[in-house]
Amino acid sequence: MKRELQGQYITISTVGEKSQAFIPAPLPPNPPIEWTPDLRSKFDQALLDLGRLDSITTFLPDISLFLYLYVRKEAVLSSMIEGTQSSLSDLLLFELDIEAGVPLDDVREVSNYVAALDYGLKRIAEGFPLSLRLIKEVHSVMLSKGRGSNQTPGEFRRSQNWIGGTRPGNSAFVPPPPEQVLDCMGRLELFLHDRPEPTPALVKAALAHVQFETIHPFLDGDEWAKIPVGHIRYPAA
Repeated sequence: MKRELQGQYITISTVGEKSQAFIPAPLPPNPPIEWTPDLRSKFDQALLDLGRLDSITTFLPDISLFLYLYVRKEAVLSSMIEGTQSSLSDLLLFELDIEAGVPLDDVREVSNYVAALDYGLKRIAEGFPLSLRLIKEVHSVMLSKGRGSNQTPGEFRRSQNWIGGTRPGNSAFVPPPPEQVLDCMGRLELFLHDRPEPTPALVKAALAHVQFETIHPFLDGDEWAKIPVGHIRYPAA
C-alpha cells in the first residue's frame, strides 16, 4: 500500500523568511502498519533474537558487568551523532582518571550520556513512570556540564530549530514550531502508555524513537532519543 504523509507541513516565519515546518501526526500510524509477510518475519526474528539475549543473561556470573559495558557502548555510539571522537576505551580510561587519547570535552560528553542513562534507568526501577517529566530530567543530567550546558537543559525549546543548513530556509528539515512542541510530546507520552491502543513493545520503541527525533523537542541533545524509549523490556520469544 502507498502510505500518505504522516503529518502536515505548515508555513512559519522565522529569521526574516518563511519556511515549511513539519508537524508529525500522533501515533500509532493511521492507517495502521501493514504487516506484510516479510515484515512479520523480520519482527518475529527480532523477538527471537531478543529472547535468546535474555536467556544468555542467566549464564552470566554477574549481569551488572554486562550492563556496565553495554550502557557505555550505547553512550559512545549516541554521542558520535554529535561528532565526538571518543571510543569505549577512551571512556573507560577517563573513568579511571587516566588521560584518554581524545579531547577531554569529547570524553566528558560521553560520560554525561552514561550518567543520564543511569539516572533514567534508576528512576524507572524506583517506579517513576516513563513521562515527559522523566525525559526532561534525563536531558538535564546529560547537558549538566560541557557542550550544550547553555542550551536550557531539561526544558523543551522555546525557539525554532532546524537540521542542516544555516537557517530554516536552506535546511534539510524543520521540526514543529515551539508552540506545538508540548502538544506533540504530550501525544507521544500517551502513545508510550498504550493510549489510544496497545502497541507491541518492539514496534513502540521504534516508532517512538522516530517521533521524538521528528519533534526535536530540545535545543541540543535530541540524539539521545533511544535513552527514554529504548529500554522498555521486550517480551522474550
